[in-house]
Amino acid sequence: MPGIVPHRHCVVCGKAIEPEEIFCSDRCERKYEEERKRQRNFMIFMLLLLFGLLMMTILFAPK
Repeated sequence: MPGIVPHRHCVVCGKAIEPEEIFCSDRCERKYEEERKRQRNFMIFMLLLLFGLLMMTILFAPK
């Protein structure tokens, strides 16, 4: 399509940016990293909860 400049979109806010960029600003990059940390912490919590429930099932199961 003529007239369209090659570009990408910021993975956080969707703003058009240069093709070699990933984020449009430091603010979007920080926001992305904070979200990744939050997701990682949630996954760790869920795995610990699953492990805890499994251990309770094994330890307190009627014999």
